[in-house]
Amino acid sequence: MFNIAHHVATKVVSAVHHVEEEIRGLFTLTDEKIMDHIYETHAHADETFDDDSLFIITENILKPATQIVDKIVQGSQVHVDNIDQKTPKPDFSVPLCTLKQIGSELSCKAPGEDIAHKTTLAILKKLSTYQWEAKAVLTLAAFALEYGDFWLLAQNQHSDHLAKSLGILKRVPILTKPAELQKRRQAILELNNLIKATLQVMEIIDQFDKLSIYDPKEITGLSVALDHIPVDVYWSIVTVVACSTKLTLLTSDEDKPYDLAPYSQKIHYVLNKLKIQLVVCRRQVEERETYLRLKKFFQTPTEVMEIFKALTFTKDKPQLLIDGSTNTTVSLEVLKKKKIFLFISTLEITEEDILYLKPVHEGTKRDENYKIVWIPMVDNWTPELQKKFEILRSKMPWYTIQSISVSVGIKFIKEEWNFKGKPSLVVMNHQGKIENTNALHLVKLWGIKAFPFDKAAEEKISSETSWIRPVILNIDSHLSDLMLKEEKYIFFYGGKDNEWIKQFTAKANAFANDPIFKEAKINIDLFCVGKSPKGGEDHGILGRFWDGIESLFVTKAHKQVDPVTQEIQKLLSYKNESGWALLTKGPHVVTAGHGFTILKVLDDLEKWKEVIKEKGFEISFKEYHVKLIQSVRHCCRLDIPSVIGKVPEKMQCPECPRTMESFISYKCCHIDGPIAHH
Repeated sequence: MFNIAHHVATKVVSAVHHVEEEIRGLFTLTDEKIMDHIYETHAHADETFDDDSLFIITENILKPATQIVDKIVQGSQVHVDNIDQKTPKPDFSVPLCTLKQIGSELSCKAPGEDIAHKTTLAILKKLSTYQWEAKAVLTLAAFALEYGDFWLLAQNQHSDHLAKSLGILKRVPILTKPAELQKRRQAILELNNLIKATLQVMEIIDQFDKLSIYDPKEITGLSVALDHIPVDVYWSIVTVVACSTKLTLLTSDEDKPYDLAPYSQKIHYVLNKLKIQLVVCRRQVEERETYLRLKKFFQTPTEVMEIFKALTFTKDKPQLLIDGSTNTTVSLEVLKKKKIFLFISTLEITEEDILYLKPVHEGTKRDENYKIVWIPMVDNWTPELQKKFEILRSKMPWYTIQSISVSVGIKFIKEEWNFKGKPSLVVMNHQGKIENTNALHLVKLWGIKAFPFDKAAEEKISSETSWIRPVILNIDSHLSDLMLKEEKYIFFYGGKDNEWIKQFTAKANAFANDPIFKEAKINIDLFCVGKSPKGGEDHGILGRFWDGIESLFVTKAHKQVDPVTQEIQKLLSYKNESGWALLTKGPHVVTAGHGFTILKVLDDLEKWKEVIKEKGFEISFKEYHVKLIQSVRHCCRLDIPSVIGKVPEKMQCPECPRTMESFISYKCCHIDGPIAHH
């Protein structure tokens, strides 16, 4: 059996010392109190002892013995010979001396809760070097020696002279006389049933042994069971002690009462608890095995329809897809040999999230090799959520599954594809190979131009196009055209501090109108991100801008750091600063900076304006800005969006060579405007 001692010992730091403390109310003891008592008896665990074989022998004794009792006492027609007998290992050596020592502790004890408790502690001390479950098995085996022997002699006393003589020594006739059997019938059956229940407890502990090949960290139900096994072992031994005392009383000349009901209630409570925990463990094991099979599916080329089925449905409950264009159900066959875009989201999505995919859907209509399927990530469906699902689904012209019917699929999506709540688009080819774990950032930035949104398409479009242009296009299409045609310099700026924005606007206007730029025919325009033309807040523009920057960051997060990556990281780090600015020339970025340093560059124009004639405006501005950053460094903060999936282990500061420290941050910024209601 598994070594419970190693697992449980880590949970217990120390035990309170108790010296032969009298127990008043055995069945009111808390688990913590029991642990205090029994840990004093535990030295270490001998893992070499084969308690599995001993348990098999004990089962082979007690199961027939309890059925003999039923046959003799109740006259039941049980054929003892038909009981399946397991076989212990051939080289197993029975620890007979140990069993006899335990037997001496069990024999001829007076009834009483305090005596049962002290006897149990005495047995545990004798077995201090055994594993916890081995202690219970050895105790049960010692009792089985007596109980099995008694009823074997009872069965054979009328047909075997040796059995008859031995039976007299064992006081078998005292109990088996017809009058005594009738008189003590209920007490014998009560004892027999209690032994059966105790054996069942040990059988379930043995089942936990079979599950011990799994890591308790992965099978959390197993961890709970292991933590509690020592207490369950205690109650098993206490019950065996009580059963042994009851057997002694039943074979005595006096008819002394000894109520086993409290022991029966306790052991049945333990039994039911273990049964429930075993069901939990087996379910978790099944989910784990299904999870591993699912992972294996994705590691070997398989027909995409089969992979989709394994991810979303149980084998015996395949669901139909809902075709959003016709509002009818269709078979999974429509996905056969297709490349699939899996749109994965909770029900907390906006119409804008859906609109992003409309051009992609148009692309799939032109190319029948591609299909979109929405997978709603809902753990527990309610009538309200069902209604919300139907409203959202009605707005999607692509395919939808009603729900994932296997929790393993939800776990896989969360763990393997790093789904953290924000919508994502997983690209899967016709063999089930994942070509992009989240292509939604490509869709948001480039739209249909990045079709089919795999890694090759991402690399191609990222290398061919100005990185800032798709972000600007999403907030102002007119401004994007202006950047391309006129090759103007433009300051994009914004921030949390309205006073800084006013200050920057004033100084940047004065800066742009300086005579040196007029003479050089350098035109500099301003664009305040998040401000409407009338000067009010425009949360839609602000939200789309930072959404675009985050999408750019995702495309670069796991790649080698280059100047473009650093500029994107810098810009994203300014998202929650009081002020920031980005200078572009046409579709190309000159530099991005914190509000403080960029404002300082504008203030210090007189210190560097002469260099413009020699090096040009672009180089001069950038060089002076770098000089300022090096002399006046501020603490840089980078809030990584959850859409990134697996977070990079290291992130270099975008403004200095140091590696950034990592923190977890939860924010509700409300930069996207009011909550959308559907």
